[in-house]
Amino acid sequence: MKKILLIAIVLLASNFAHAQQAEIEKLTKNTDLLRQLYSEGLIARIELEKAEQELTAAKMRVEETRKAEELTEKAEQLEKAQSTVKTLVKPTLMIRSTAGSWSLGNLGAVQQFFSTTFGKTLPVSTIGQSATHNRMGWDHRHAVDVGLHPDSNEGRALIAYLQTAGIPFLAFRGAVPGVSTGPHIHIGSPSHRL
Repeated sequence: MKKILLIAIVLLASNFAHAQQAEIEKLTKNTDLLRQLYSEGLIARIELEKAEQELTAAKMRVEETRKAEELTEKAEQLEKAQSTVKTLVKPTLMIRSTAGSWSLGNLGAVQQFFSTTFGKTLPVSTIGQSATHNRMGWDHRHAVDVGLHPDSNEGRALIAYLQTAGIPFLAFRGAVPGVSTGPHIHIGSPSHRL
């Protein structure tokens, strides 16, 4: 709807600009003629001044129209840019890093980082295999699930730590049928099917 409105405005402004340009050409010819007549003493100065004022006013209207066209163009460009940004910024449902290695024995270092940074314990929801993982058919024996949303301050800090420490992880922003029950951070290599 916005795009159609912007196109209509551009077309109307373009037609209006052509009409204004034709008016300026007509007024310029008329003013030139009146200057000639004034120089020959055939008309009063007031008639020439009136024509010059009309020409100046017409030129100002053309300038205002030009500025309006520029604003419309900028609005179109902004809309296109915003559309592109919306497309590029759509977050993925899952973030994955498989670099490095992991064992449950490394959990203490992750817990130490979290408690030192945030002054509370790491909100671990599952260590190793659970009934939920059995139901879903995933081998989760060597992984840990942490109940943090990856986009929260704590989630982003934990992900940064895991990346720096070379610990593989999966971060889920929401539920993925058959894979994730909701937002959380899976520490360790991706689970395999049982």
